[in-house]
Amino acid sequence: MSGLEIERKFLVHKAGRPYAAQATSSSRIRQGYICSERGRTVRVRIRDGRGFITIKGPSDGKGMSRYEFEKEITLDEASHLMELCEPGIIDKTRYLVASGKHVFEVDEFYGENEGLVMAEVELQSEDEPFAKPDFIADEVTADRRFYNSSLRRSPFSAWRDSLPEEFR
Repeated sequence: MSGLEIERKFLVHKAGRPYAAQATSSSRIRQGYICSERGRTVRVRIRDGRGFITIKGPSDGKGMSRYEFEKEITLDEASHLMELCEPGIIDKTRYLVASGKHVFEVDEFYGENEGLVMAEVELQSEDEPFAKPDFIADEVTADRRFYNSSLRRSPFSAWRDSLPEEFR
């Protein structure tokens, strides 16, 4: 897949984990970054026994849109590339939750990002309307702290106290 990625990110009300009960599927994801400079990232991901490499360009001013190229690679290739990654692996479970015509990807993080739960929705345009599930809370699309590449460098455990208690 390649092209323009348009997505919005949100914090999630995690009390009772309602997203898990509403999910149509879930998968464990481990990912590392070969390059995580601002404006470009190269990510290696292992998801459900499959490998992927993804290259992302700079985000627009609102943090919603950016170029993305993703290609499936072999699990062996992904495992070897993970060894080349910068320190800090992102480990999470992703839940897919249908809402109206869209699917929200809800990520529940582990390790140094334990306690963080975020959701994102991919859109066809920046102003496309969508129905939010009840567990969706504050939008954090433009807040770079919530980018996975940033969570690798500055994990949630280091700044979690800056958020309201319901999100920690």
